[in-house]
Amino acid sequence: MMLKRLTLLLCAALLAACGAGRRDDGKTEITLMRFFGSCEAQYGQVMKASEGVGECGIVTALVNEFNATNPDGIVVRTQIGEWGPYYDQLTARLVAKDIPAIAVMHESALGDYVRRKLVLPLDEDFARIGVDMGDFTEHAARGTRFDGHTYALPFDTWAWLWHVNTRLMKQAGLLQPDGRPRLPHSPEELLAQARQFRQKTGKPYFAWAVANETAANDRTFLTLVAQQDAQLFSADGKTIRMHQPAVTNALTLMQQLYAEGHVRPNLDYAAANQAFLNGEAGVVVVGTWTIDQFLRESRKPESPLQGGYAVVPFPQLYDRPAVFADGHAWALFKGGTTDAKGHEAALKFLKFIWDHSAEWSRTGHLPVRRSVAESPAFRALPLREPLAEITHTGIAMPGNVPTQRAIELLIGEDVANLLLSAKPVAEVQANVEKRVNTALKKARR
Repeated sequence: MMLKRLTLLLCAALLAACGAGRRDDGKTEITLMRFFGSCEAQYGQVMKASEGVGECGIVTALVNEFNATNPDGIVVRTQIGEWGPYYDQLTARLVAKDIPAIAVMHESALGDYVRRKLVLPLDEDFARIGVDMGDFTEHAARGTRFDGHTYALPFDTWAWLWHVNTRLMKQAGLLQPDGRPRLPHSPEELLAQARQFRQKTGKPYFAWAVANETAANDRTFLTLVAQQDAQLFSADGKTIRMHQPAVTNALTLMQQLYAEGHVRPNLDYAAANQAFLNGEAGVVVVGTWTIDQFLRESRKPESPLQGGYAVVPFPQLYDRPAVFADGHAWALFKGGTTDAKGHEAALKFLKFIWDHSAEWSRTGHLPVRRSVAESPAFRALPLREPLAEITHTGIAMPGNVPTQRAIELLIGEDVANLLLSAKPVAEVQANVEKRVNTALKKARR
């Protein structure tokens, strides 16, 4: 335990060293902690966000453009954290009092930092600098507001999608006359289509990450429960309720799909995506962030996906449209700036991100501004128009549920056991309820 703590503190120190340094030229410097990878070799000198490509390219170019064009002498110094241990690194920095001015966060993690009073409320600042909170999409507003206050600038909404090989769907007789995939509208219809697909193509309907990737199982499960208009957590966020018909329905459907061979077995995240790219399954269930990659592959003449890629929100199989969604947001940390000038500099950078948020939509993530989501420019991007509905149909765990990322892992582990080991549904329900409720009871509030 002590070794881990020392390692995290060392990581924090190294991150700080990468961005540390006094300025003697009168400019104001603020620190920005983020993930999204490192691509300085390719985009370090790109000064226009519009010329960035992919998550890393666009966010790097956004910072470069701000540094090059803001008239106030502000310099944003980026400190890049690793995606996997990002929150461990962030926490280590907070403990060491090496606090970034701004840090990117998942909205599912933001609530924990709000409850610990580590991030600043931004309502008054946003109103003053011209960030129109009325332009937030429904999902972005839910993800960044706690107890009536806004604690971060939403950056995107990412969601759980079906990425479809329409060439295989055509072979299976599951295309509509207009070339779009024929989507199921009930569990029974899904099972019938999966059986037909396997009979016609000899391949499983689905690839999704089951092994070593618990999040995929959890997000599918949460989507299916929400579509039945069921509340998985108590109103106070302190307990999970697994013993209800919606939960049984969702787990039974997932188990039946896997047991009948409609999910390519034992795949991890990378293998599931690769199976889809190789034409080994009709649908891969994964997030918005892969759209750009899959589109590029579909344009290659030698690709099994060539000319045959579509993407849709997770289809409505039950009572209402709903799909698991989360988002990235930018938070200002208490102590990250030492004076009013630094605080204003951080706000000006957030305003710049807000004004250029349409650029980020090119990654495949969905806009957080209603005006962007409804704009002809966004809807003209390839495959985006059908996804705009997620800005108001997206669902997540309620904001008052603590340690959501840990809870997601606990649920996903037991759902994986349901699939891989064919555990009885009732046993999985009992295990999840016991483990999650224990974790929620211990969680710091």
